[in-house]
Amino acid sequence: MIAALHRYARSFTGFDRDARVFLVVTLVYSIGLSLYWVDFNLYLAALGFDRPFIGLVATVSSAAAALTALPIAFLSDHVGRRLVLIAGSGLGAAGIAGLLFTVEPALVMVLAALAGVGYQSFSVVSAPFLTERSRPEHRSELFSLQFAITNLTNVGAALAGGALASAFAAAWGFAPDGPEAYQVLLVAMFLSMAGSAAMLLMLSDDRPRRRDPPAMEERRATEWLGEPIAVRPDRPARPPAGRIRPATRPRPGDPETSAIDVGLFARILLPGFLISLGAGQVLPFLNLFIEGKFGLDLASLNAVFAVTSFGTFVAIMVQPAIARRFGKIGSVVLVQAASLPFLVVLGFSPILWTVIVAMAVRNSLMNAGNPIFSAFAMEQVRPGGRATLAAAMSLAWSGGWALAGPWYSLLQRTLGFEAGYAVNFITIIILYSLATFLMWWWFRGAEPQPRGAAVGA
Repeated sequence: MIAALHRYARSFTGFDRDARVFLVVTLVYSIGLSLYWVDFNLYLAALGFDRPFIGLVATVSSAAAALTALPIAFLSDHVGRRLVLIAGSGLGAAGIAGLLFTVEPALVMVLAALAGVGYQSFSVVSAPFLTERSRPEHRSELFSLQFAITNLTNVGAALAGGALASAFAAAWGFAPDGPEAYQVLLVAMFLSMAGSAAMLLMLSDDRPRRRDPPAMEERRATEWLGEPIAVRPDRPARPPAGRIRPATRPRPGDPETSAIDVGLFARILLPGFLISLGAGQVLPFLNLFIEGKFGLDLASLNAVFAVTSFGTFVAIMVQPAIARRFGKIGSVVLVQAASLPFLVVLGFSPILWTVIVAMAVRNSLMNAGNPIFSAFAMEQVRPGGRATLAAAMSLAWSGGWALAGPWYSLLQRTLGFEAGYAVNFITIIILYSLATFLMWWWFRGAEPQPRGAAVGA
C-alpha cells in the first residue's frame, strides 16, 4: 500500500520549471476566478437586477469570450504564450476593477465581457502552454494537477470569501447580503488577477526567435528555444536504453506541423459543445437555484460550493490512475456516465443534504475527466494545430454558454423559477448523455489498450 502511494506520488514529479511556475500562477488566479463564479451573479442580484438581466450579462460575457478565442490563439502563435497570459490576466483585473465603480447596466455588461475575454485568454493558452512544457509521460498528471489546483482553490476561496464578506459586514455595519459585502469580494478578485499577471513575468520568454545557424541545429534539435509550438516539435518520451532516436525538428509550414484535420476537430469539439450547451443553462445560475430553492445565506452558500469543489479535487487527483487503467477515453466516458443519475437528484430532490451530495458527486465525476480529455485532444492533433484546437474547444464551450444564457432567461421569464429549472435539468441530462455516447463511439479505438485493462480482461 505504501509502495503504491509512493509510486503514485512520484508520478506527479519531474515537471519543467515553467510548468511549476504556471501551477503557482493557477493557484493565485483561481482565487479570483472561483469568487467570480460563486458570487458575481449574487452581487448583481444584490444590486437589484432581475434574473433575465443576469442571464443577459452571462450571455454577453460568454459571447465576448467566444468571439476572441481564435484571435487569442493566433496572437499566441506570433507573440508567445507568456505575453497573452499576462495580457489576459490584466484584462480580467481591469474588468473586475471597473465593476467596483459602476452600477450602470450597459457598463456592467461591457466590464463583464472584458473579464470574460481575460479568462478566455487564460483558458485558450493554458493547454498548449502546458503541452509545450511537458513530456508525454507527464501530461495526464500535469493537466490533472493544474485542474485540481483550480478546484481545490475553489474550496478555500468559497469558504474564505463568505467569512471575509461577513466579517467586513459586521465590522462596518452593512448588511451581510448587501452589495457592499460582495464588493469586498470584488476587491479580492482584483488582487488575485493582478497578482497572477505579475507572477507570469517569471515565465521564460517564449516569443518567436530567429532560427539557429545550421551548425547549431543538430546540437539543439530536441531543445525548445522559446518558440511557440508552430516551430517546435513535440518532446518525445525517452527512448529505451541502447536505442537512439534521430532528432528531427519540423519547420513552420511543413504539413506534419501545420495541417488541420477538420473531421478530427469536429469529433473532438462536438461532445464538448453539447456539454457546454447543457451546462450553460444550469451551472452559471446554480447559486441562484440553491439560494432560491433553499433560502441559504451568503456564508452557507459559499460553504456548499466549497464542499463540491473539494470533492472535485479528490476525483481529479485520482483520475490519472483511472486513465492508466482504462485509457484516457475510457476513464472520461466512465466518470461522465456515472455522473448522470446525480444530475437527476440535483435538479429534482426537495431535500437540501441530498442536493449537496448530488452536486458534489456530479461535479467531481463530470469535471474529473476534463483535464484528461484535454491532454488526449492535444495529443491527437499535429503540433501546428494545438493552439487552434485549444481555441476551438474554448470557443465551443463559450458558444454553448452564450446560446444557453438566453434560453435560461426565456424559461425564467415564461415558466417561472421551478418549471424553468425543471426544463433546464431535463435538457442538460439529455445533452450530457448524448455527448458521452459520441465521445465513446468516436474515440473508443483511438488509444492502444492499456496494459492494466488487458490484464483485467
